[in-house]
Amino acid sequence: MYDRILLPTDAEAGTELATEHAVAVAEHAGAELHLLYVVDSDVYDAYSGDEYVHEFEGLEAALEQIGEDALGAAAEAAREAGLDPTTVVRRGRPHEEILAYADEADVDLVVMGSTERPGDYRQLLGSVTDRVARLASRPVTIVKTPVEDGE
Repeated sequence: MYDRILLPTDAEAGTELATEHAVAVAEHAGAELHLLYVVDSDVYDAYSGDEYVHEFEGLEAALEQIGEDALGAAAEAAREAGLDPTTVVRRGRPHEEILAYADEADVDLVVMGSTERPGDYRQLLGSVTDRVARLASRPVTIVKTPVEDGE
């Protein structure tokens, strides 16, 4: 049923449960697992960088390092389950890059994490997961993680 599964990760809360789910489905189906992190171009294009201080050379490099770390953690979980994941870092608008990669890799399922947020929060900011689910031409599984009070 599933030959190729895509797990986009954003290094945020909610990713762990989605990773567990994607790994379990890939393991059960004997499917390839693709792990994707998108360096959000809207974030680094909008930032002047004048006051940015970080151990890396700039915001884009820092975001890429965060992505590499997130991919490494997800890849380790996949390898522990006996999978050999493909990891990819891209730059652009996250939902657009996720959809483009899903088409290019011809994945059968996209698994995404989402934190449960109040309706007002979601209406104001939207969600990459919501956009992907709405625009995808292939199945999307959303794995929700409750947000603790105070987060």
